[in-house]
Amino acid sequence: MTTNMIITLAIVIAMVVIIISDKLPFGAPALLAAALLVVTNQIDVATAFSGFTDKNVIMIMGFMATMAALQKTTFIHKLEGILADFAKKGGLKGFILLLLVIMVIGNFISGTAFYILVITLVSTIPYNKELPTSRILIPAAFATYSTGWLPNSVVFFTGLVASLCSSAGFEGEVSVNITKFCMMNLIWSVIYLVWATLAHKFLPDRDISDAAQNEELAEGKKEFVKTLSDTQETVVYVLYVVMILAMIFMDKLPGEVGYALPLLIAGVYMCIGALSFKELLGNMFSPVMIMMASVIGVAEGMAASGLSAFIGSKIADMLGASPSMFVLVLVFCLLTSVLATFTGASFGSLFITAPIGIALCMGYGFNPVPLALACVKAAWINYFMPIDGMPALTMGVGKYKLTEFWTYVVPMWILNILTVVVLSIAFFN
Repeated sequence: MTTNMIITLAIVIAMVVIIISDKLPFGAPALLAAALLVVTNQIDVATAFSGFTDKNVIMIMGFMATMAALQKTTFIHKLEGILADFAKKGGLKGFILLLLVIMVIGNFISGTAFYILVITLVSTIPYNKELPTSRILIPAAFATYSTGWLPNSVVFFTGLVASLCSSAGFEGEVSVNITKFCMMNLIWSVIYLVWATLAHKFLPDRDISDAAQNEELAEGKKEFVKTLSDTQETVVYVLYVVMILAMIFMDKLPGEVGYALPLLIAGVYMCIGALSFKELLGNMFSPVMIMMASVIGVAEGMAASGLSAFIGSKIADMLGASPSMFVLVLVFCLLTSVLATFTGASFGSLFITAPIGIALCMGYGFNPVPLALACVKAAWINYFMPIDGMPALTMGVGKYKLTEFWTYVVPMWILNILTVVVLSIAFFN
């Protein structure tokens, strides 16, 4: 291990410890870690803070701002009422129905737009002692990840498996049955629903809305006040639909138009008075966005030092001469997930770990398809730390402590990994 690797690893560990301690504001640990990487001469300033110009971060900044405008509309007020009814309707029954609705919709609308919408809507449900919002938010957010029952939502991933095997030098036939892949996702959705039904009871019971809002709710005085004109609302609706369609068909748009469109739409909302400039900036540069942008620089530091590749090769050496296929798939599935979690780079982690695992499979005489498929799935099982995307947004909006977040998420993460490993071998070996 080189000096650069040691320094980078120490900074990453320090960042995680500070996040766990909950002593600094959300987002600050990653920002400080990126700065430390520059001060210790691991990467330059442009690289450390490249996340602030990253196309995905820019896109999500726009989403955050556009969602702020959407929350002011009559439509969202009505949706909040429907979701609130689900939460109140027979307690557990309403909770299960809510998750099922989210998972079904997730087969048609997925990604950033979907989870931001779900988190936003659920976070506005009024506090209910029978089923507090703090016990609904995390299960509902992770329900957006428990989809993929239809072929239209899995073709990309099955193609990625074939690409990985081919690039790693596997010359055999790579057959990934889409129906079986969908069945894997459906089985996980059932397991997740059971987990959520049991585990949500261990989440904290508290109101996650602002204090002023709490007081109004307690006094029964909170009412929807229409702040947008009919024309403003119409523009908000039309442009939001345009944005969602652009995200769904992003690969059909020229260049990187889809990444900048949400921010442009947010700017239009500001111009028509649906958002103030203060609201625009407040949502674009919220603590969640600071965390997401900063951690990209940390990931760059890990790659530049060779730390990510070093960890992968060492774990491969530890497997020895004749591991079982289950152990081999499990180890690389875990490695891919952990690296994707801490770096926020699903593709980067996948293309570091999977080729090593595929090569080992061929060396041991195993079919590499189950490992490749498990690694592809694991690259997006990157949520046990609130570092990137949906986990960070969920923890921030829900005002959860890291220990509270882990109570629900860590056992689920282990269960998810084991499910992927077992089903990948059972269905595709």
